[in-house]
Amino acid sequence: MVRSYEEFFCGYAEDPVDLLTRTFSEVEDYDEMVLLRDIRFESHCEHHMVPIIGVAHVAYLPRKRVVGISKLARVVDAYARRFQIQERMTAQIANTINEVLQPRGVGVVIEASHQCMTTRGVHRPGVSMVTSRMLGTFRSNSDTRREFLSILNRPGVTGGV
Repeated sequence: MVRSYEEFFCGYAEDPVDLLTRTFSEVEDYDEMVLLRDIRFESHCEHHMVPIIGVAHVAYLPRKRVVGISKLARVVDAYARRFQIQERMTAQIANTINEVLQPRGVGVVIEASHQCMTTRGVHRPGVSMVTSRMLGTFRSNSDTRREFLSILNRPGVTGGV
């Protein structure tokens, strides 16, 4: 049980800022959207200590540097592997990416099922909660926001290109 809890809550030992400090500048002036979608995560509700299971979609518009895509997934995990509420987790991911990478904009959307609602209380299985945080161009430019959200609604590419 102790090892399980150490794994469940290992995010407290991670510094999400450190995860984003190594970037790449050899990007041929790439300045279009970078989006990592369907990042599966497991977290725990800070109020009821039961699982929150979902996916996060993280996008940013780089200025001159990009970060390795695995780092975006690690930032999600660093915050997910703590006691959480979904709204705060969404904001923490977006704010950290914005502060460290200083991109033109950041968009984060999280969709998750909360076991505190599906297995206790109101007992509503199949219900998911969606939260979003838009910063910079994702907030101020409706075309950018619309592009981000439309990409999330497209079928995924599987099996290679």
